[in-house]
Amino acid sequence: MNREDWTMKAKLLKTSAALAVVAAMGGVSAAQAEDLTLCWAAWDPANALIELSKEYEAQSGNTMHFEFVPWTSFADRMLNELNSGGKLCDLMIGDSQWIGGAAENGQYIKLNDFFDANGISMDAFIPATVVGYSEWPKNTPNYWSLPAFGDVVGWTYRKDWFAEPQNQADFKAKYGRDLAVPKTFAELKDIAEFFQGREEDGKKVYGAYIYTERGSEGITMGAMDVLYSFGFKYDNPDKPYDMEGFVNSDKAVAGLEFYKSLYDCCSPPGMSNAYMGEGVDAFKSGQVAMQMNFAFTWPGFNTDPNVGGDKTGYFPNPAGPDGDQFAQLGGQGISVVAASDKQDAALTYIKWFAQPEVQAKWWKLGGYSALKAVVEDPGFATSQPYAQTFLDSMAIVKDFWAEPSYATLMQSSQKWFHDYVVAGNGTAKEALDGLAADWHATFEEEGKY
Repeated sequence: MNREDWTMKAKLLKTSAALAVVAAMGGVSAAQAEDLTLCWAAWDPANALIELSKEYEAQSGNTMHFEFVPWTSFADRMLNELNSGGKLCDLMIGDSQWIGGAAENGQYIKLNDFFDANGISMDAFIPATVVGYSEWPKNTPNYWSLPAFGDVVGWTYRKDWFAEPQNQADFKAKYGRDLAVPKTFAELKDIAEFFQGREEDGKKVYGAYIYTERGSEGITMGAMDVLYSFGFKYDNPDKPYDMEGFVNSDKAVAGLEFYKSLYDCCSPPGMSNAYMGEGVDAFKSGQVAMQMNFAFTWPGFNTDPNVGGDKTGYFPNPAGPDGDQFAQLGGQGISVVAASDKQDAALTYIKWFAQPEVQAKWWKLGGYSALKAVVEDPGFATSQPYAQTFLDSMAIVKDFWAEPSYATLMQSSQKWFHDYVVAGNGTAKEALDGLAADWHATFEEEGKY
């Protein structure tokens, strides 16, 4: 199915979706209309959700309001809202790592009975998103959200620079292979070093942008994205919360050393505290040959007047030294907030959002659907230049701790990673030893041992 066919199919699905939802929600529109507030981060997909939700408003009679908070303060603001029992949010698209705390503290309502009553099956969604966004405890059929936005860390690259004949010739002369999408992190670093300080489009450029942000979660998302493929594990697979020799294994140490080496050799200047937005700016302004970032950024690159179209390519996280290949999961599920006085109306939004026809439009508008019916459609992989990379990346995801103590665990990793990678304090082994000790102390306070 080509892109034109996909577009036509989406239009047909939109028409059938409207008819189906009117029928399914007839009782809702007849009831008293409600004002619902959905809370999420302030980013491009949120704007797409506003557009998508206009159909829900027309079909349900309810009015949607939106509270969007910048990523740098999103966790602080929304976790405070949940912890205080605030009534601002009826629906929340919360980060994947919050699910444990929200479930155990009674901040989200459990959705199992609602799903069963409305024929919503978690088997219909990408398995990694169900585990990552919906389940607590993990790998049990206890659901606290509907997968809402599939996301993962991947890479963009300047496809036009890679294809330039002189670059191809110079690279092959130096490395003995073609300048192409890297299959391993070793190859990625070779490419980053090759472009570092090179002149492209009349100006000096840099090899690779990576996450370094200290305040929220940035450097953890970036470092973990590399450490997984080097062999890092959160704990002993046979003994939960037993971290010694796993968090700080020799392979994990090598991964953190690699991440620092990539920062030292090949990142642009002034990127010592940088996350998603700085990466977008660096790539769109033509500063870097490759850029680490979440997949949500890809639609914006594809249509950008400076780097859009054939100038930009996409590739999943490369493999580590032993062939392991993983990527940091991003994305979120949508939940009904337990403190809301409008839970029944909020559930109608989830019922509407779960429909295959609505999910197909969500993808078309720039949202990343996690519904199998959308991503496994024969036309999906070619519907956008980045669609296949999204599929490949979502197949290899891992995620950070989703424990109730998530925020404390994240603060520790942010500190140890930034102090070593950016500030240059100590060694990678010392950083990971310190991290393992901090995490052990946190879990000890929770009675995990």
